[in-house]
Amino acid sequence: MTSVPLIPTTRQVRVHSPGTVSLDRVELPPCGPRDALVEVHACGICGSDLTYIRLGGLAGPGGGPMPLGHEFSGVVRAVGAEVAGVEPGQRVVVHPGNDVSGRIGGGSSAGGLAEVVLVREAAAGERLIGVPDGMPMDVAALAEPVAVGMHAAQQADVAPGDTVAVFGCGPIGLAAIAALADRGLSQIVGVDPSARRRRLAETLGASASIDPHQARVWRELRHLHGVRSLGYGHAPATDAFIEASGSDVVLTDIIDRAGPGARISVVALHYTPVPVSFLNVLMKELTIRGSMEYPDRFADAVDLLARRDLSALITHRFPLGGIDAALELLTSSRECGKVMMTVS
Repeated sequence: MTSVPLIPTTRQVRVHSPGTVSLDRVELPPCGPRDALVEVHACGICGSDLTYIRLGGLAGPGGGPMPLGHEFSGVVRAVGAEVAGVEPGQRVVVHPGNDVSGRIGGGSSAGGLAEVVLVREAAAGERLIGVPDGMPMDVAALAEPVAVGMHAAQQADVAPGDTVAVFGCGPIGLAAIAALADRGLSQIVGVDPSARRRRLAETLGASASIDPHQARVWRELRHLHGVRSLGYGHAPATDAFIEASGSDVVLTDIIDRAGPGARISVVALHYTPVPVSFLNVLMKELTIRGSMEYPDRFADAVDLLARRDLSALITHRFPLGGIDAALELLTSSRECGKVMMTVS
């Protein structure tokens, strides 16, 4: 194993029960031949983390505390003998994994909201992606949510010249807007009640934004994107919609009001069944696609961060010891983008 001196323990943010989170001192597992140890420099807090806190675990309290965090960057401290292509001292983004054995966060035994993380199966695929010189580590830690937004844009099946409406301008919706702009689309509308998030949407590539509490969204979309005729009225000529709000009402509204042939990419989590008029889906020949996780190549997100300045996505930064304040901000306000925990 190639290594530098290691510490046997790390501080780690863990959920203990519904609503109970603490920064604990825990033992680090040994680094095996296919593993790597990464010193965390920055880790974002995801909306799914807030759900785990509310539930007390992945789907409720489990057999023990559950580590949090899967959006992180850091510096490699040690690699196993079978891990090729990376070495101690290298700055990396960590793919959080999508299988039980190697996953970080989401119910696994490891979490990125920590000082040091054991990355299991670092020898498999693109688990550790190099961070370009000059890219700040907190910006690099945006790779995971940016990858989610990129995939949502892919699932909308759009091309330059198409018109798109993104409902919900939290970090994922904003990342989708940035990805759409990077794909050459110029008629992107962000819909969100937060003035700050609407400004961020326009900073990151939206041509316009709508406050659903102050304007009639569908009339505004008809004004911005034009009109398509239906057999029983008119609809906006919006080619595609990205549902990133998590609101059941918004999702059903999109299905009911979208124009013929529209594509709908659903990236927000909807935890309960949502009523759908399949007569509308049928008559308008809508395409509805779920969007889960990332593009085929996770490193595409790092490449996007290198091409476009998305640092505005980060609106708040806290040290790891300020986890309580960070969570309080996220649960009490929607006037923020990505909340980033800085560690080393």
